Amino acid sequence: MRALALASELGAREVVMLLDSKLIVEQLAGRWRVKDAKLIPLWETARRTLRGFERWSATHVPRAQNTLADALCNEAIDRVAAGGPAVVVRRPDAAAGT
Repeated sequence: MRALALASELGAREVVMLLDSKLIVEQLAGRWRVKDAKLIPLWETARRTLRGFERWSATHVPRAQNTLADALCNEAIDRVAAGGPAVVVRRPDAAAGT
């Protein structure tokens, strides 16, 4: 959710999401229903935010094929558990071509 909100705040017109959860990809696309009542408000907020973009896509990428994202997620979990900030924005290094 924070990534979508940040993209909107920064004025993005298009969002491309690479997600390790096929369930979330299908739910965002509206092909699968959100069954867990406590997740419905998050889904509604995500869908509302996505409507603000000209285009968006969500693609399932198995976790085994995206080790960098998995490592960044684990780093964030460890950082918060140690009392650090919950949100850190990292900008791609243009020189590295990422």
